[in-house]
Amino acid sequence: MIAIVRRPSPNHNERPAGKPVDLLILHYTDMASAEAAIAWLAAPESKVSCHYVVAEDGVVTQMVEEDRRAWHAGVSSWKGEADVNGRSIGIEIANRGHDHGYPDFPDVQVEAVAALARDICARHGIPAERVLAHSDVAPQRKRDPGEKFPWGRLAAAGVGHFVPPEPISGGRFLAPGEAGEPVAALQAMLGYYGYGLEITGVYDPATEAVVTAFQRHFRPERVDGIADRSTLATLHRLARALV
Repeated sequence: MIAIVRRPSPNHNERPAGKPVDLLILHYTDMASAEAAIAWLAAPESKVSCHYVVAEDGVVTQMVEEDRRAWHAGVSSWKGEADVNGRSIGIEIANRGHDHGYPDFPDVQVEAVAALARDICARHGIPAERVLAHSDVAPQRKRDPGEKFPWGRLAAAGVGHFVPPEPISGGRFLAPGEAGEPVAALQAMLGYYGYGLEITGVYDPATEAVVTAFQRHFRPERVDGIADRSTLATLHRLARALV
């Protein structure tokens, strides 16, 4: 049983008719404390909200009812769906973020996120591969919850799609500025997995941003936007696991 504190936010609206709730998006708050984040998410002038906030000590605060459309993902997309807010539940994880020291996520907090996410996914039938980072659905704008968030621990607890990352090694890689069929194949594979990315055959800034987001979630040992052998192998194993 998850103990939940309620602090309603006015920042929500109706979900679109006929669309299931089939995405779970994890964020970090990027603020000094959970209390500061909750106050901002509850303020009408902020125009942002989420369904839940998980504090550093594991306390869960519900801010928007799950049948309502919270305003957490912003401009985003996944699998061609642009209204991510309309079909998702958003969890904000209290953490100061990359610009403010980016501390580790405490064990008690991770355990609370896992328990909450497992409950949400079970009730809504959200598939493992649709438990995502904010950076996955908005790779050119967002970094959260970032490379320190332990997605492998969530997967071990039954939440999310994850494979052990391929170890980093040498060999040929794809990098910004390159062009050709291998780049187009990379873009196609990232798009197949769900990332919003046009197949241009050019390793442009959008491709670099998506590769970086992929690394933050699935290959966090080195986040550099370069599609090295480790990144490519991890992506292929994840894609094969969808079949």
